[in-house]
Amino acid sequence: MKLLLACILALVAGAIPASAENGGLPDDLPKVQATFVPERMGVMPGGTVTIALKEVIRKNWHTYWRNPGDAGAPTTIMWHLPSGWTAGPVQWPYPKRLPVGPLMDFGYDGQVALLTDLTVPRDAQPGSTAVISADVNWLVCSDVCVPEGKHLSLNLPVMAHEPPADSSAVSLFASTRAHLPQKSPWTARYDAADKHFALLIEHPSAAQELPRGAVFYPYDDGIVEAAAPQRLESNDSGIVLESAPGNKLASAAKRQTVHEISGLLVLTSASGSTSSYELQAQPGPVAAATPIAAASDGFSLAFALLSAVLGGLILNLMPCVFPVLSMKALALAAKPDHPREARQQGLAYGAGVVLSFVLLAGALLALRSAGDALGWGFQLQQPVFVAVLALLMFVLGLNLSGVYAIRIATNPGNALASRRGAIGSFFTGVLAVLVAAPCTAPFMGAATGYALTADTASALAIFAALGAGFAAPFVTLAFAPALLRGIPRPGPWMLVLRRVLAFPMYGAAVWLAWVLSLQAGPQGILALLAAALSLAFGLWLLSEDMAAERWVWFRRAVAGLALAGAIFAVVGISSAQAPANDKTPGQLAYEPFTMAKLAELQQSGRPVFVNATAAWCITCLINERFALSGADLAKVFADHKVAALKADWTNQDPSITGLLASHSRSGVPLYLYYPPRAATPVVLPQLLTAATVIAAVNKGG
Repeated sequence: MKLLLACILALVAGAIPASAENGGLPDDLPKVQATFVPERMGVMPGGTVTIALKEVIRKNWHTYWRNPGDAGAPTTIMWHLPSGWTAGPVQWPYPKRLPVGPLMDFGYDGQVALLTDLTVPRDAQPGSTAVISADVNWLVCSDVCVPEGKHLSLNLPVMAHEPPADSSAVSLFASTRAHLPQKSPWTARYDAADKHFALLIEHPSAAQELPRGAVFYPYDDGIVEAAAPQRLESNDSGIVLESAPGNKLASAAKRQTVHEISGLLVLTSASGSTSSYELQAQPGPVAAATPIAAASDGFSLAFALLSAVLGGLILNLMPCVFPVLSMKALALAAKPDHPREARQQGLAYGAGVVLSFVLLAGALLALRSAGDALGWGFQLQQPVFVAVLALLMFVLGLNLSGVYAIRIATNPGNALASRRGAIGSFFTGVLAVLVAAPCTAPFMGAATGYALTADTASALAIFAALGAGFAAPFVTLAFAPALLRGIPRPGPWMLVLRRVLAFPMYGAAVWLAWVLSLQAGPQGILALLAAALSLAFGLWLLSEDMAAERWVWFRRAVAGLALAGAIFAVVGISSAQAPANDKTPGQLAYEPFTMAKLAELQQSGRPVFVNATAAWCITCLINERFALSGADLAKVFADHKVAALKADWTNQDPSITGLLASHSRSGVPLYLYYPPRAATPVVLPQLLTAATVIAAVNKGG
């Protein structure tokens, strides 16, 4: 019946006028761009290589999971392999529920990769080239369905040694594996009647933690009605999914022939992290359950927006933002009797903040849609950006210290000066966002994690709300004359304060230089210092103190050369490398994080603590200094034999990005504690205390 529906939809595709608005396309171009991507650059005799079938799907179209739901057909791969080669089963990432009118499809939109492991025979000859090919067919649907297919081929050299990974494909495989199901650690049973289906997952802790949502995707058709809602409930034994039975369970006679059902459980925890598990369920009684008040999508978006505003407000209290806000406070203090100008500056600052958050979010979403495994703060994973930000802090410090001042207008009272004040406030907002990226405030993690799994409009709205919350205190100050009147009258104290505020800028530059040392090593630091020297010299030549002297054009030319030298030095940082043994210091005995190491430790029964951190994350560094150090914590870890893994995200690492994404986080810090043999971890707060970690370890065993 399902295949018949798919065929009917495909046949009527030519009879229905297509339009871009309803999802159809007014052309005959492929709706899916399919390619083979190997994980490694070659193969070894007797080894395996994983091949990804990458599907880039047109907007408003979708392909199908192994069980397509009410209508459709899954992608098929007919391999043509060299003699002795074998192909394993397709590894399917968990799908989405895709409503199409009254029907419900299970499938994928945007981009998906289906993985297959190929085994190489031991007698494969090093130096030869293996030609891997397959006939791939898929059904792609919107308001209409179109069957498509393609013959794909791939040449893989046979090597005598372990072939290197394909660096361009690392993020694709990491993000795909983060969406593959793992074996369920829980038992399950189901109870079916003529109009009722209940699936019990015996997971008492999940019932206590009240997961946000759960969806069951059966591997076989006819187990549940695909379009029926799945209600999440709980009882003393675990969580229960209530739905309507499919045609294979719709009568007593049919139920006699079904002895076990299997499928995929996609579980969204209370913290927003998503994980998937393969389940096998036997028939049996399911006790009465109580509905869990799961939030609707609208409420989830509203909660994410509220969390973003609160997170932005709290972000102002983080130390990385203090230097920039101090500059703006000094600017307002200089003109307490000009409320109109203060309001203009407040609005300009707010616009700079909100626009910067939205632009950064847009760039992040665009890069992620192109397959890059990135998260919030991705710009600080680039050594060149860190160097530029350090130089900017240094230059601002020099200005506050009075080393230079560049004259732009001769009449400080004209209209240009007033516009310059608003423009300066706008770019101060831009700068505040850039320096705030290393910090993570409470509520931010859940909000940004939700944003990166939502549609583009919702994601941008959440980041705009984050910017609004971040800008709110300064905008409020600018619009509150009573608060401005509380600021002392301008006087000599302002010059002293201006000089004092230079030192937080220098401190920020020093910290960023340390981050750069971990990313680019001594060569990077040498280039940064050379750039700082050139900048300081060039700005001094252009400053007001030199304006009355002769040789103006000569000084400008030399200053231009100095600034060009600074740019050249910064560009050179991109090729510098950090020493291989550079590690973030800490008292816990950390091992480097890998998914394989985590799985190995879990299988051995040891408890595991995962610290996802980065050198540029100030919140992480504060937690490591005050919460993740000390004799008491080290003793508890030793007594319970807790293995500590550090997921260092200072530089881009797709496997760590995948770990963050699996817990609906877009950035660090993330702290996970896995009790012995537990499949799901305890997610600890972003602002950590030693007592919190010790309590989690003692409770989990």
